[in-house]
Formats: sequence, structure tokens, C-alpha cells
Amino acid sequence: MSTIDIPAGSGFGLANLPYGVFSPPGAPPRVGVRVGDSVVDLAALLGDDVFARPSLNAFLAQGRARWAEVRERITELVSGDVPGAAVHPLSAVRLHLPFEVADYVDFYASEHHASNLGRLFRPDAAPLMPNWKHLPVGYHGRAGTVVVSGTDIVRPCGQRKAPDEDSPTFGESRRLDIEAELGFVVGTGSPLGTPVACADFAEHVFGAVLVNDWSARDIQAWEYVPLGPFLGKSFATSVSPWVVPLLALEAARVPTPDQHPRPLPYLAETEPWGLDIDLSVEWNGEEVARPPYREMYWSPAQMLAHLTVNGATCRTGDLYASGTISGPEKHQRGAFIELTWGGREPVTVKGEQRTFLQDGDEVCISATAPGADGGRIGFGEVRGRILPARPQ
Repeated sequence: MSTIDIPAGSGFGLANLPYGVFSPPGAPPRVGVRVGDSVVDLAALLGDDVFARPSLNAFLAQGRARWAEVRERITELVSGDVPGAAVHPLSAVRLHLPFEVADYVDFYASEHHASNLGRLFRPDAAPLMPNWKHLPVGYHGRAGTVVVSGTDIVRPCGQRKAPDEDSPTFGESRRLDIEAELGFVVGTGSPLGTPVACADFAEHVFGAVLVNDWSARDIQAWEYVPLGPFLGKSFATSVSPWVVPLLALEAARVPTPDQHPRPLPYLAETEPWGLDIDLSVEWNGEEVARPPYREMYWSPAQMLAHLTVNGATCRTGDLYASGTISGPEKHQRGAFIELTWGGREPVTVKGEQRTFLQDGDEVCISATAPGADGGRIGFGEVRGRILPARPQ
């Protein structure tokens, strides 16, 4: 038996207990929970085969009452002596994609980000489209290219057409970007034809992950009219390996910014589901932005309600992301197209003037939120490095 050491100030104390999938040396992947700098094997700790699997999906499908029961039991057990065979140093294990992604939807929920891009792309028109404050705008992404943090990202190729070019050309993206986002993982699904109300959000969504929605802005700009993002987004989306349960985020709940005009009844919230989460974006090891999630106009409960209001199902393992998180200040912008104002205002990274990503660049997004114990809980990080485009 052993006692798990939790360093002072750790973002992974008993107020957090995020879930992930890991494999110790020479063993297959299974579900674990992070405590301090250790990973606890839940199949070994709890004796439940639902955790002896390479994804969280089977556990997610068991529903909110089971999630709460397991969390309470884990808290009780890891507070005392734990079987040594169930505890692994974080540095000695490999982390995997924590859940099998069923569907992937990406929203556009930051008024600051949407307004900034509107000013960039439509300088002679209103920054926001007429529908933006009436519904959470989103698009369906590609679940098969969602990858875990640490996966290298190959620079995408596609058609692109610069404003000064007469016709499109094919080649590697020259304006490769990031989007710092928060993603929400669906645990229990909904039947076809049955919308999920805002009030039922916590019955369906298990927890949250960090997301980097890599974006090829030049490919995106040429293709997105009239149907929206396609190849400029679908090549890769990175997520953090730890899923922070909603049950750990109660102390982080805040109201959304004032919503005017008043949302239609199906988007009305009876309790707030804004979240006070602070993100940090590092470019080659240097912090360049601190996006605040509390500034997001639409809440995750409203996003889920809108996603399903037409009767579309949600399924165990669905992932939906917030869209770029940005605040009112320049240093709070969560995408490089916004931070550098379309490439016209470079930022200094390690002494160099930079606009978009170059081969070899590495981006790391991390986040913390208030915890129930008065400290901060951590989301870990989502990290990715850019590799050169592959020959066609």
C-alpha cells in the first residue's frame, strides 16, 4: 500500500480528479484518474472492468448518477492508502485519446473573436452577421482527425487564392493558425427527434477538455463561401488527454455576459453555465496570449440545446467545442490571425517577428479554473508541433 503525494499548489488534487486513458510500460491502455503527479489505475483501484478498456466511452454511457458515485468513491480511496500496483508515476506512462469521438461540432461562441474577424474580413460592414446574437453559430467537423496532445501536425495542402492572384493554386498552407478552445464531451446521448434542454445539460455532458482547432486560413478563405469551413479545418484537431468532470467545475460557474436581444425560449438558461477558466497560449515556449473563457457569449448548455433543437441526436463520445476563446484585450486573443491582425501586426516570439506558424513551431495551450477547495484545478495541456507538408 502507498499514499499518493499531492504537491502543494498542484492543479490535480482531490478537487479535480480528471479522467484519461493511459498505458503503463508493456501493458494495454486502460482508464485512469490523475492525482498529483500520479495516475491511478481505476480497474485496479475499483475492481470494475468498465475501466479496463482503451476509452472512457463505456463509463460515460453509465450516466450522471454513476459519475457522481464513482467520483465520491475515488475521493475516499485516494485520500488514504492505495494499492501500490494501482499507482503509476505520470512520467512513466503513455497518454492516449481519452474517448472515442463519435461526432465533432465546432461553435463560434466568442463575441470578441467573431467581431474581430468580422472587422478583418468585412471592414465596410457590421462586424457580426445578423444571426450571430440569436443563435450559437457552428459547423460539423471531422471526428476522425481529432488527435491527442503531443501528436505532430503535418502542414496541410490544398487550394488557396490570395487577393492579388487571378486564379487559385495548389500547395501547402502559408497561413497556418491555431484556435484555443474548450471542448465538451457528451456522456449520455439523446434519442432522434428529442431536443436536449439547457436545464438538462449536466445530465448529458460529462466534462471538458482543451482543444486546439488547427486552421489553414488561406485554404479556409478560398473554400468557405457559401458552405463554411471544410479542408481548412478538417486536417487535425488536438485535445488534451485529461477530461475534467463537470462535477469538478461547480466553483468555476459564472453567468455568461449579458445577452441582448434576449435569446429565444429554447436557449433561455434557468441557471448559469458560463465558466471562469483562464487559458494560456505558448508559442515555442513563450506565452503570447491569455484567453478568458468567462467572456464567451454563448454557454455550453446553450450550444448543446441548439445542436439538438432540430431533433439531431447527441451520442456518447460526441465532442463539441466552443470556437476560439478571446477577450476584449489584444493579449486575450486566442487565434494568431486575430492576435497579429491578419498578419499585419506581427508578435515577437523568441526575438523574432512572427505572424503564422512555421515548420518546427510548437504550440501549447493550458488552463486552470477555480476549485471547490479554494485553489485552482488544472486541465493539463494540449500541445502540437508542425511538421513540413508531405509531397503530393
